[in-house]
Amino acid sequence: MGAEREARACAAFYGTRGLAPTVLSCLRCLRHFAGSTAKRCKEKHLEEALQLTRVLSEGLQALGEAEARPLLRCVLAFQMEATSSSSSFQKLEQMVTQLAVGKEALLAQEVDTLLTGLALQGEVLSPGDLQSVSMFLEESSLGRQHWRQNLALLLQRLAGTLRWVLQGQPAPGSTWGYLVVKACLQVFQALPKDVAPLVWSTSGKSETLQSLLGLLLEVAWGKALNKDMRLLAGTALSMLVNTAPQPQYGARAVLTLFQLPSQAGTGELKFGELVVEVPPVLEPDGLEKLVLTRGLLTCCKMDILSCQLEGLPHKACLLLDMVFPAVCALTREQKDCHYYCFQACALWLQRLREGLAALWHLTGTRILAQDTELLQEVTQLLWNSAETPVEGVSEFIHSSFRLLLEIYHLECQHFQDQERLLYQQMLQRVVSMPWQIKARYVPLCAIIPYVGSQQVLDTYPDLPQHLLSCLSTNHLCPAAAEVYKVLVRQQCSEWRDGQRGTEVALAEHWALCWLPLLSQALCSPLPILQSNAANHLLTWTLRQLPAAQAPLAAQFGGQDTTSLRAWVSLLKAQKSVAGALPLGDEALERLSRCLGTREEGVRLAALGLLCCSPNTNQPLSGTEVQLLREFLPLNLNCDSSSFRQLLQAAVRKALVRLRDSSLAGLRGKAPRRSGPGEGAEQLARAVGFVEWLLQLSITSLSPGSNYQRKKTALLLLAAVLETCTDTWSPDRKKGQPPRTMATLLSHARQSGCWDFFSQPNLLALLSCLLDSTNEIRDLASELLVRYFPATFPEPIALALFQLAQDTLGSPRVQEAEAGAVLMKTILQKSDSATMKSLSLEAEAALTLPSRGLCFAQHLLHVLQAQYKVACQDLLRAAATAPMHGAIAALRQCLLQVPEVAVSMQAAELGQTWQELLTCLVTTVRDITCLLLGALQSQQGPGADEQAAAPSFAEMGNAIGSLIMLGKGQGQEEEEGDSVLLSEEHSLILTCCWVSVKEIGLLLGGLAELLLSPALLAELGPLLPLPTLQMATRVFQEILLRCRHWGAVEGCSMGFTKFCAALLNHPDPELQAIPRAVLEQGLEALSGPRSSSITRRAAGFPMLFLCIVSGEPPAQARPLLTRCIQTLLALAATALPQDWDQTLDLPQVCALHVLQTLVRGAGLGGAVLCHATPMMALALRGLGSPCWAMRNAAIQLFSALTSRLLGQPWSHRDGCPSEGLSLHAFLGQHPKLGAVLLGELKVATAPTPGGPRLHPALHAILTLLAQLQPGADSPGSPSAPFLEPLLGLAESPIYAVRAMAAKALVPAVPPPQRCRLLLQLARQLPAAPGQILSHNTVHGHLLQLRALLAAATGTGGLSAEALHPVALQLEARGWLLTPAQRCPLVRAAFLQVLALLPTSFSPGFAQFIHDTIGTTLGSLPQGGRSGCAEPQVGSAVLHQTMAQFTCSEAARLADSERIAAVCSLLQRPSHDIQLAVLSWVIAGEGGMCKEVENALGLTLLESLQSVLQERKDKEFLRLYLEALLHLYRDPSSWSQEASSKLQGSSASCLEMLLHMVEAECPGPDLHFQALCAASLLLAHQSGDEDGALVERWCAALEECSQRTWSEVLRLAAARSLQTAGPRVVRRSLRAARPSLVPVALRLINMAIHLLQDEEQEVRREASGFASLLRQSPGELLQDGCIFVQDNVGLQSLLELLLGEFGEHPETFSSLLQHIPILDLRSVVEELEAKKPASLYKEDEPNVFAEPAVLARQLLPVLVQLLEKAPTGSPLHASALQWLEAKGPGVLRDLQYCKHRWSQGTAARWGMKALGCAKLHTALAVLLVRARLVAHVLQVLGEGATAVPGLGCGSQELEQELELVQGLLIQHGLAPVPNQDNAPGELGPLSGTDSSRHAAV
Repeated sequence: MGAEREARACAAFYGTRGLAPTVLSCLRCLRHFAGSTAKRCKEKHLEEALQLTRVLSEGLQALGEAEARPLLRCVLAFQMEATSSSSSFQKLEQMVTQLAVGKEALLAQEVDTLLTGLALQGEVLSPGDLQSVSMFLEESSLGRQHWRQNLALLLQRLAGTLRWVLQGQPAPGSTWGYLVVKACLQVFQALPKDVAPLVWSTSGKSETLQSLLGLLLEVAWGKALNKDMRLLAGTALSMLVNTAPQPQYGARAVLTLFQLPSQAGTGELKFGELVVEVPPVLEPDGLEKLVLTRGLLTCCKMDILSCQLEGLPHKACLLLDMVFPAVCALTREQKDCHYYCFQACALWLQRLREGLAALWHLTGTRILAQDTELLQEVTQLLWNSAETPVEGVSEFIHSSFRLLLEIYHLECQHFQDQERLLYQQMLQRVVSMPWQIKARYVPLCAIIPYVGSQQVLDTYPDLPQHLLSCLSTNHLCPAAAEVYKVLVRQQCSEWRDGQRGTEVALAEHWALCWLPLLSQALCSPLPILQSNAANHLLTWTLRQLPAAQAPLAAQFGGQDTTSLRAWVSLLKAQKSVAGALPLGDEALERLSRCLGTREEGVRLAALGLLCCSPNTNQPLSGTEVQLLREFLPLNLNCDSSSFRQLLQAAVRKALVRLRDSSLAGLRGKAPRRSGPGEGAEQLARAVGFVEWLLQLSITSLSPGSNYQRKKTALLLLAAVLETCTDTWSPDRKKGQPPRTMATLLSHARQSGCWDFFSQPNLLALLSCLLDSTNEIRDLASELLVRYFPATFPEPIALALFQLAQDTLGSPRVQEAEAGAVLMKTILQKSDSATMKSLSLEAEAALTLPSRGLCFAQHLLHVLQAQYKVACQDLLRAAATAPMHGAIAALRQCLLQVPEVAVSMQAAELGQTWQELLTCLVTTVRDITCLLLGALQSQQGPGADEQAAAPSFAEMGNAIGSLIMLGKGQGQEEEEGDSVLLSEEHSLILTCCWVSVKEIGLLLGGLAELLLSPALLAELGPLLPLPTLQMATRVFQEILLRCRHWGAVEGCSMGFTKFCAALLNHPDPELQAIPRAVLEQGLEALSGPRSSSITRRAAGFPMLFLCIVSGEPPAQARPLLTRCIQTLLALAATALPQDWDQTLDLPQVCALHVLQTLVRGAGLGGAVLCHATPMMALALRGLGSPCWAMRNAAIQLFSALTSRLLGQPWSHRDGCPSEGLSLHAFLGQHPKLGAVLLGELKVATAPTPGGPRLHPALHAILTLLAQLQPGADSPGSPSAPFLEPLLGLAESPIYAVRAMAAKALVPAVPPPQRCRLLLQLARQLPAAPGQILSHNTVHGHLLQLRALLAAATGTGGLSAEALHPVALQLEARGWLLTPAQRCPLVRAAFLQVLALLPTSFSPGFAQFIHDTIGTTLGSLPQGGRSGCAEPQVGSAVLHQTMAQFTCSEAARLADSERIAAVCSLLQRPSHDIQLAVLSWVIAGEGGMCKEVENALGLTLLESLQSVLQERKDKEFLRLYLEALLHLYRDPSSWSQEASSKLQGSSASCLEMLLHMVEAECPGPDLHFQALCAASLLLAHQSGDEDGALVERWCAALEECSQRTWSEVLRLAAARSLQTAGPRVVRRSLRAARPSLVPVALRLINMAIHLLQDEEQEVRREASGFASLLRQSPGELLQDGCIFVQDNVGLQSLLELLLGEFGEHPETFSSLLQHIPILDLRSVVEELEAKKPASLYKEDEPNVFAEPAVLARQLLPVLVQLLEKAPTGSPLHASALQWLEAKGPGVLRDLQYCKHRWSQGTAARWGMKALGCAKLHTALAVLLVRARLVAHVLQVLGEGATAVPGLGCGSQELEQELELVQGLLIQHGLAPVPNQDNAPGELGPLSGTDSSRHAAV
């Protein structure tokens, strides 16, 4: 604390002088700087101090040195303590320089004194001293001057420190050694002229530097484990080489270093004049070569790298002849340092580019000539590296390709070589690679500038289509976007140079090439493709070519969803480029439609258009604000989490615009183009919108709202508080409030707005703390802590504390977690006065100076009391005082409250904290032993002896005993045998597992916090060694004896943190703890046992994973290596002769642990170093005679496959469409490739006894099949795989043949496909007599099909290229005929032919058609397909033929073939009919409308007969599903379809309805039958039969009930969408008034379904509302824009109001949606103090919000009343309702007034705050009361005589206002909105869409 001491001395010195105020202000800023932890705060205080020093500088110049010295010394002291931050040090250096103007000598003297003291403190420099040395060398000229004069002493200190570090190894995670090496590097870099004589001069040779050189070599050669330290040592050595006076001297020294690995540990090394012993390499890992190479490439001078080496025969130099071979060797080696190897490769090319001139001068020739071996090696190196999955390497590869081509280009220019073959070779190789390989796009970007855009597009015509495919794949999208940008940029450059055309002409040129690509992407139904195209291509295109907007806009004029989405994306891109965007009436109307559409992407895009702007101070227009007010209330309950996040982001942008534009207005800076008075209007609009949004958010936080609404409201509230308050958040880099925010806040509050922290708002957030979901609780707590005042009001704090105490004792996990969050929040929002008021149980609570310590003491006392109860009666404890709540509260209060961590660092509290934490660990140890022992029925000393977890039966018996003890022996006979767990069982299990999980998380978090470096410097250990050892035993107990995966997972997270903290600690004793546990685990694993410890105890493998995951990733991971090697050796041990299947073998356990290690996310790629032996082990294990061994081996194989290949990006037909190529895979894992190839060769080798089973074969083929084809290159590592894979076509096992065909695809490079296809086709027998093996023929056909499927996809082989293959297949056409007796071979041959439809001659195509027709025509009449002699595979053949016929009919659209397809449906063959129906359902006929129309008519024609037979339910289901699929689009129904049903429509409808009503068809068939009935009803000609419509409506009502399954509710909603609009429209006609009740029932049902918890049901119901919004003519003309659920609900209510308002049933039907809740019983239940049950009854519909719906229905009901004429039936209906319900409403209001006007409600007020039932009951009561008041007002005198009411509307409204005010005070009702109410029906007041607006 030297800086603080100097600051006090400085303040005392200047206290009475003239500069005192400024000096004291400066010192205050410096102290704040030193005391801040957040970087932004430090920068802020330091900037203020710098401003003050500029003022002080002038005053100091007039003073003498003695007067200036204290201030200079003080600032230097702060600078000395700021050496860990370069930016802070630089600022303080500026301050010192400013203050020392005119007194430079004084400053130099002070710096000398300061740094001299640093070097004289001792032989070993501390990390802080080393940072000071480095920083003064790097940033201070005076510091460099001092060290130059004291260089010998500095070198001596550095050598001594480095020697001590290497001997002692302070800590694995310590930066001590790194800082020493860094200081050495900076000495060599900053003082080269002073260092040079010490190295290169005989007379000046330094023994100290010689010793330091030896130490640096030891570091580089592996004596230091830290990888970063070793790499930095290599850089330091290179910097020392740079001090050589002659390049040859440096080169000679480097050459000596390169020869070191071959003579490690022997002889001496001469470096200049320094001579050191060659350091021994303890464990050569290859890193020493990387260290030296990377260091040279990073900083070695070019003249040293390029000078000629002496003693070598040719003109050799370091860069070409020493460094490049080392780089090549590094990239081939499989070490855990891929990133640095590829970095070295890129650096080599960069240095080669720098030194081209010198190298040309040296060699006299081209370096990268076309035929040189060097060019071939470089290009091969880049291609092999291009597909590496290592993070960060792709940029190196990209820059390497660019550098290579630039070097090649420069050499061609220099040597005037016009023939540049490298470009063409690279381009051809790119084209030959599959589009899924990301690596192809990197070199393509590099090639384009050199060959030109046109040549690329001519050579690669499929590029636009491939880019489109890449845009739909996230990991390929950036690469594809870069290719597009480079190409377009190149094209624009070429067009401008060639034609000098206008921008419009350039846009036309662009449109010819790229408009189809961009419009197809933007209009794609795939959201990912549309989004990527908009984000990556569209905006960039408009910036480059603004005129491209016109052709793009012309493409997006449709009304379908995709066109709307593309149109909005275009507008948003225009706005981001141009700023404001004027919109006319038509555009505004279209934008409004977009905001209400069903598609989330379209709504978000439209919202983004409203909210975004290039300038944050551009105000929102009135139209934008109005649209936002209409949009936000309707989008609060969206299901999608991503939608909510993006909604918050968009609204935040709008709020920033409102805030910044308002601040600009207050400053008088009106925006451009604003008229007089507009500034005040904009300011008022901004303040009003924020206030409205605040009210909307707070109102939506009611516990009666669903999760979605509350989460969205909290996110919006967070955006408001973050944007519109002046709360400074030091931990945030962006989003801080402007400095003038107080001005805006003052203005808003003067208007009566922006009271963000009012009591109703506080109570609303507090209610969220009691929510059942942790997302709501945590977010609400964060908002309270971050933004609300520092302390809660004392009454609220006391009530909250009591509630937290109660909920901590709840057996329900969610309630106990809520209690923990409450405790944490109370701790953070209380001051010392509040703490004294709380009834804490700690004896010394009032005397403890720390709130955190006080709270922790209290919670520990609570936990200990609960533990005592559990020791006496665990059942009672589990029901009334479970321990998991208190443990969770301790965890959150100790680990998540920053003030507690600060308190732990206070020296005066260290002893108290240590005692508390030791007591805490002891207590949780005792709890763990109690709970785990209870589950094992062991309560004595032997409880700890059993290592394995108990079985389920043992746990059940133990819990049964506990229940008997808890209930008393007299009740033990009450329970019989039951398959279900009783609540008592569940109580004990929940208490045990959740408590154990929380203990693991608590102990791990404590170790992570308390063993961190921040707490090590000043204090002793808060967790002493015995305490840590006790915690270790707790973890071992849990992981070894626990069965519950949730508990194991939570404990594993804690144990990983625990081990990481220990392994990174400097104390060797602590580091040894995880190592000892690992050794114990390995010993237990290999020893004999009597029970299972891996299958039964999920925690045992996790024990190993946690330990090795805690190792520092920057080191060599010795524990991981030791663990895996031991496990490999154990698993490879031969099985004993008498192994027992009932017990786990050690070998099996080892495999399970290895699998866990491979799957562990924390290890990343570290396990890949051991992939080869693990894969060999897994493959051997698959052949084990032991089932458990085989099972464990296949799991290990699966884990290894996932780790090696990464997660598949996407799947098409079961195969990954993107991924790693086989070529790259084998390049990265050559040893693993040899293992796989060896197994394949063994499997295909001929055996004397005939074919043998090879268990590992299928697994290997599965792995290979997941890879992709690679580029064709000579000597490809994938070439040897081809022969054995082709040989597997002869396998007698079908699965092997099929998988071998898939595995063949990646082994064949695309250029070789055509040749291999031709070879395989020729191998097929040309005549029946040539068949030697049907298996071989079948295998060849499968391989043909797999290769053709890959070759005929996107960018595959053309029909012309495949013509020779087709000719060979035509010559073998007999394989399709009955002459080939095997149906499976015939089916496989036909599947091959189906992939070449356009390559055959017309004659052969006809031959196929005739053969299929003959085969299918010869099937016997009736029943299933078959023949006289049943054949295996005949059904497959016939189905394949039928589907081939369908596909050909769709492709050719030929009437004859379409008729043939229809005839197949009318055949009696069941298999053929199923094949055709399946083909239809799969949607493969969608490209041909003629086929769909014909099939639809055929299905309609046969519908009646099919319904009459109804023999096979599955067939009927497929039939109806196919029919519905063909008529999924209403426009596909034609007059001809109606005529097909003429006469049978009513009969079919009758049968379908009877099936739904009377039969039990099962949910799937029920679904199809109801939808089919609706389809027929929707297209019934003439007037409907009223009875059928009634029955149909009743069936829908039955299925729409919330208690029915989701499938049937979905069927009701879809049926409603299909036929409902027609029925409703017909009811509106004067001729059909009888349908009005049915129409009202349908609308009522739609309102009900729009509240369904399943999103798909709501979507279908909103479709019904969407269709009703549009007229039939508009439907056919423009298409229907399907609206969002809430918009649909609004439109239905508007329809009822406008069209059905006169009908009395309308009023009563709407009242059905306002529930009647018994308020009194809810309150009584809340007041009752009965113990909580473990299980809470689930709500039947968690999405429904009765209170929200009731508030939304109220204005509709009021308007219905007001519109109805006096004496109308509707008034009579209202009067009847008033008589029935009015008195009850009044009684409930009076009950509320009585309950909440008394003080009695205070006891349970906080509990009521979070009760959803109570909030819903009260909200509905207020709605019903308002409705009663309106009925009284409208009916007037007619309602005065209602018995039991006794008041008029005015008195009732007064009573209502009083009750509502009381409820608001208690947080049980929302504050009435001053503006439009959220969710109010219809457009808000003030909407004027006729005027133009800037959006």
